[in-house]
Amino acid sequence: MELFTAILSIAFALALGAMSPGPSFVMVAQTSLALSRRDGLAAALGMGAGGVLFSSAALLGLLALLAAVPLLHIALKVLGGAYLLYLGYRIWRSAHQPLVLGDTSLQGQPTRVWRSFALGLSTQVSNPKTAVVYASVFASLLPVEAPPLVLIVLPIMIFVIETAWYSVVAVALSAPSPRARYLASKAWLDRTAGAIMSLLGIKLIFEAR
Repeated sequence: MELFTAILSIAFALALGAMSPGPSFVMVAQTSLALSRRDGLAAALGMGAGGVLFSSAALLGLLALLAAVPLLHIALKVLGGAYLLYLGYRIWRSAHQPLVLGDTSLQGQPTRVWRSFALGLSTQVSNPKTAVVYASVFASLLPVEAPPLVLIVLPIMIFVIETAWYSVVAVALSAPSPRARYLASKAWLDRTAGAIMSLLGIKLIFEAR
């Protein structure tokens, strides 16, 4: 039950992180607007594949480190909670900033979907913040003696979260009406995500005591 709760908590935290606007969000949105919905979905698949690579690397390194130094888990809980608190603050602070999606003059022109997939993958793996978020969340929420099964379950779960969210972005922002509704609601959506992320960080810090 403890492991199941931990996995659900990780899914919730990472879903909030994925939903916060950043380079990946803008890339998928811009691809959908400037090229096509199909290209946006291909980029979303690339984001999911990049999430699998980063999460697998973070899990392997983290589990090996905790096996060698069990007491390190407490310190990582505090550091992970502090980072989530900082990330929540950053999301809240930038909620009022407009989302700039750039030029859409290429929309409708023929493209190669694999290029959009490669763009999504490269955007994900070139962002070091992604690896830090994964490592922080894993260190904070995983039990000390997590079974090897998590090496399979968590990357698959992250692939589903990343791909599903960015697919929603690709579909929604490639149509005028949903795009307008999202942009109109961006500020309070960001503030909600930032507040929840910050509360989760505070909770982890107190749990480490």
